[in-house]
Amino acid sequence: MKYFNWAILATLVMACASKKEQVADPRYSEQYRPQIHFSPAKNWTNDPNGLVYHEGEYHLFFQYNPYGDTWGHMSWGHAVSKDLMHWEELPLAIEEYLDAATGDSTMIFSGTVVIDKENTAGFGTNAMIAIYTSHVHKNNEAVVQHQSLAYSTDKGRTWKHYEKNPILDIQRKDFRDPKVFWLESQQKWVMALVVPDLYKVQFYSSTNLKEWKLMSEFGNAGDRQRIWECPDLYELPIENDPEKTKWVLSLSGSHPQGKDFVGMQYFIGTFDGNTFKADDDSTRYLDFGKDFYAGIAFNNLSKKIMLGWVNNWTYGNQIPTSPWRGAFSIPRELSLKERAGQFELRQRPIDVSSLRESELKSFNDINNTIEIELQIDSAAHSGIKVTDNTGKQLIVGVNNGRVYIDRSQSQGTVFQPQFASIESAPLQSGKTKLKIFVDHSIIEVFVNDGEVAMCEQFYLPNQMYSITAFGNASIKNAWALKSIWR
Repeated sequence: MKYFNWAILATLVMACASKKEQVADPRYSEQYRPQIHFSPAKNWTNDPNGLVYHEGEYHLFFQYNPYGDTWGHMSWGHAVSKDLMHWEELPLAIEEYLDAATGDSTMIFSGTVVIDKENTAGFGTNAMIAIYTSHVHKNNEAVVQHQSLAYSTDKGRTWKHYEKNPILDIQRKDFRDPKVFWLESQQKWVMALVVPDLYKVQFYSSTNLKEWKLMSEFGNAGDRQRIWECPDLYELPIENDPEKTKWVLSLSGSHPQGKDFVGMQYFIGTFDGNTFKADDDSTRYLDFGKDFYAGIAFNNLSKKIMLGWVNNWTYGNQIPTSPWRGAFSIPRELSLKERAGQFELRQRPIDVSSLRESELKSFNDINNTIEIELQIDSAAHSGIKVTDNTGKQLIVGVNNGRVYIDRSQSQGTVFQPQFASIESAPLQSGKTKLKIFVDHSIIEVFVNDGEVAMCEQFYLPNQMYSITAFGNASIKNAWALKSIWR
């Protein structure tokens, strides 16, 4: 009886402690924590990796430092979702390791995951195959980068390294970021990856994911102010001509404002299974904000949905978030539209209407993440101001035929001198519709049904804010959005 009473008491104490701990748990409610953008619970993250859909789950692997909140010890973090909005962070997927013989450390850099439906690699039907860059370094100096393989037969929960790695090695210090997909029409795997400092994308083919043959190269085009990284190659439908498709090669490098910042560009052309040929060598930027990088599309989906890293290498290690540093964009569905004989990329956020909690009637004292539909009917300077109670503000507007985000007054403490900035992009018409998401420290703007996309960070000192429209701007709809963490 005495033992029974002590057992009951212990149970009650543990229950109370558990309840207290649950109430006090600060995760996902910290200052600046995005509420509709995925971020890991703690530590540093950068490029999305291995985006793939498999048996009812969207998998997001990502560059991750298990030991701290700045770049280093690159490994693959892992999260899964059933709807691309609500994410569950899982244990580390593929971790940095030491070579027992040489003492060299191998970081797990960016790469791809594919579903091997026909067991071409011999690891099992529907095995998940990760192909990634092994970044070998010693004494903090890079030795070589080559491509390696790991596989999983339990839906990505555990991984085994292929015993005959590397699968592709050209003996270079910079050779990385493989994106792999199955080309059904030719029954083969295709890999796109970069030789960064030579501004080249190389294309390889394989029938078994282990042995790769160089097919062709693409380069000498577009923006070459910074090294090229994180290529992706995909076929997109033409919206106003559903029987026609074009191929898009996107990659990361410089920004529309120049080499001080990173960004993304893309090329439109044809791919015959061996060679990508761009329609022209002009520069087309994918996002005009400062904080959309290393974006790639999900494999094993009929639609092309892209996810990007919301940060910039110029100030990425200094942004004032804790205990995490780095987040990912709202997923975007990609397509092409033909206008006056030219093809243009369209980017639209996935449908988040299920997150709408209430329609906003007042635009004062807001502390929710919000979605706004804004209309501007004239060329006069117009937009909205997001202002906190310290007077700091973020502005989204249209002026002189350009849409812009002004975050020059959007931070309290100056954590990096180049963060304060104004970004803008050209518009194609006078009447402008904007879909805007304001999420604690991230703003995403989509203009005229995906004609222009802009993603930026901001850090208002106080998370209670008001919104005011100015000029000819009219807020047509606005909603408070539920947190994906609740």
